[in-house]
Parts: sequence; structure tokens; C-alpha cells
Amino acid sequence: MDVIEKNSIEDYDSTQHYEVSQELGECYTSVGNYAQAQHCYEKAALLEPDEPGPYVGLGVVALQKDLLDDAEIAFRVACRLDVNCAKAYGGLGLVAQQKGDYKEAFEMYLKCLELDNDNLTALLGLFQTSCEMGSFSRIIHYLEAYLNMHPGDTSVMFSLAALYMKDELFERSRKILLDVLSLDPSNRDAADLLEEVEHSLAKTRQVTAFGSKSQNGIKTGVQVG
Repeated sequence: MDVIEKNSIEDYDSTQHYEVSQELGECYTSVGNYAQAQHCYEKAALLEPDEPGPYVGLGVVALQKDLLDDAEIAFRVACRLDVNCAKAYGGLGLVAQQKGDYKEAFEMYLKCLELDNDNLTALLGLFQTSCEMGSFSRIIHYLEAYLNMHPGDTSVMFSLAALYMKDELFERSRKILLDVLSLDPSNRDAADLLEEVEHSLAKTRQVTAFGSKSQNGIKTGVQVG
């Protein structure tokens, strides 16, 4: 019984120490002290070698140091330890994006969002890589889903408005941009895009009106022009 109790206490202490080390690593990362963060993540990995968290942390630190190969290795270890680790896939997306491999980045961001559709880093990364690739249709759904949960996020609202414009959904784009400007009246990018959208809307209405007028002229035998 004493042996069982002793083992239980040691397991508890190990878990507790792991959590403290992991949390400290995240704190040091958030304030930019990457040397201390790396030390804490390495300690956490020794305490709980089957947990993906420390390797995600080490990948983030390596990214901040622009050590892309080291970052990729760390994120892949995290993926092997947990095939459903959304943060690891998001990290791999960031690595691929910085290496200019936009197709790989796109797939990794999509995988991340399939596991965690609330991941803003992956969402904006997906938008950026889509702009590089000229492929937008697959990401509108994720932006719309995110905004259903975070309706006031102006950065995502702006991204969605830009995609609607590219798909020539000008009315939708205009509505979102007006909402952005009501939340952030000084948003110059939104104001500029709104001006562009309204110009496109005006042209579309002109074309529609001219087409309707031409059809009426043909029906009545009147030459339009």
C-alpha cells in the first residue's frame, strides 16, 4: 500500500511540475523571452515525453528565431504524439508559408481548422495563402463560421469582404464593410475597399440597366443607342 501511495504521489508531482513548466514556457513566450521559454518547454518534454504541448511550444520559439527547419521538426513531433493537435498543424502551416510553399501551407491550415475552427492564426494564414494562390472558394465557409462565433472581429470581417468582392458578391461585401466602419470608423483599408466595391456595384447596375433597356428596344422594334 505504501508503494502504491508513493508512486501515486510521484505521478502527481510529475504532472504538476509538467503543467507548471508548460505554463511558464507559454508566459515567457508571450513576453518574448525565448531562451527561458525554450528551457521550460524542454523541461516539460522531459517530464511528460508523450505530450505534444512542449513540442508545439518549441516550434513556436524556433519560428520566432527564424529557425524554420527546427520549427518544422518540433511541430511534426507534436503531430506524431497527437494526430489531432490543431496547434501543431497550424504551426506547420506557418512554416510552409514562410518557406513559400503555399500549397502545403493551405493544406496544413485547412487541417488545423477542421480540428479547431476557432483558430484565428490558421484562419488568417489560410486567407493569406489563398491570396498568393488565387484560390478563395474553399475558405469563405471558414471565415463565415468564425464570424458566427466572433461577430465583431473586424480583421476577419475585412478578409471576408475582400473575398466577397473577388467573387463579385458586391452587395454582401458592401454590407460587411459598412459594419466594419461602424465598429472602427478610422479603418482606412475598409473605407478604400468600400469605395472600390461601390464603384463596382455602380458599374454592375449600369450594365444591368443597359441590358434591360436593350431587350425592351428589341421587343418593341426600337433601336437603342
